Amino acid sequence: MPGEPASPRPGDAAPAPELTSWSLVSSAPATSDAAQPPAEGMAWVPGGTFLMGTEDFYPEERPIREATLEGFWMDERPVTVREFRRFVKATGYVTLAERPVSAADYPDADPALLVPGSIVFRPTQGPVDLDSRAWWHYVPGACWHRPEGPGSDTYTRGRHPVTHIACEDAQAYAAWAGKALPTEAEWERAARGGLEGKRFAWGDEETPDGQWMTNSWQGEFPWENLRLDGHLGTSPVASYPPNGFGLYDMTGNVWEWTCDLYDADRETASPCCVPAAAPGGFARHVIKGGSHLCAPNYCLRYRPAARQSEEVDTSTTHLGLRCVIRSR
Repeated sequence: MPGEPASPRPGDAAPAPELTSWSLVSSAPATSDAAQPPAEGMAWVPGGTFLMGTEDFYPEERPIREATLEGFWMDERPVTVREFRRFVKATGYVTLAERPVSAADYPDADPALLVPGSIVFRPTQGPVDLDSRAWWHYVPGACWHRPEGPGSDTYTRGRHPVTHIACEDAQAYAAWAGKALPTEAEWERAARGGLEGKRFAWGDEETPDGQWMTNSWQGEFPWENLRLDGHLGTSPVASYPPNGFGLYDMTGNVWEWTCDLYDADRETASPCCVPAAAPGGFARHVIKGGSHLCAPNYCLRYRPAARQSEEVDTSTTHLGLRCVIRSR
């Protein structure tokens, strides 16, 4: 439901951290044949131990720690509008943004907003206080097939990532597809593509040889998008090179749900790219990857280590999903 972001900014690089260790081993047995994808359009992410997190940006990404995983399969691309439409046609599924809203769930909400809808980004007319929340709007009628609200459509966006997907919508799609949402560790392992400790999914340099590597915001957020990467809003999946595991759009374009609950006791910065908590107090899951709204002057989160929390009832203009199949 509607809410608004605050405004953290990247901190200075910290001294080398003391390493802690997590053991995050899948409960499924390892596959005997990683050469045979269990479904079309999936890539193998090999098991192993990797360094998760960073000390160089936001507090919720700390500490650097070891994570150990078994191999798994992951969708090469975020779930697209076309794929989600196929799911809806096959099942009759209605997303959370399209359902009636219960006043009991949001006792302090404006009654005018207790209608089906979703949260839409709208650029401001000029510079604003980055703590002002001026760019988020709860739009009645906005949903996965009307991403800007009534009068908009997705007819020309079949290859774009589906958006306005709440956590239970993502889980429903994954179950229908015979898949699951990734854990945070699985997602970050996949996003790094075998590169240890790098800032971005492709290395440490943001634009190697002057090439944009992901769909993010260039210019002064939230009013000046210079579109140096050629995109305004979401972009067709696989518009940029894949990472070392053959995965596209792991950072930028849209945030992606994980199955992990967010640790409320962990040190965090104020959320930037996601709406703040609504009065209902819903559970929050970890989301990963950043989006086309992430900008260096405001939210440099199009990185594998970046993480935010999102309430499970919330859908937005820049939040989608991809799925995994764990080894059998």
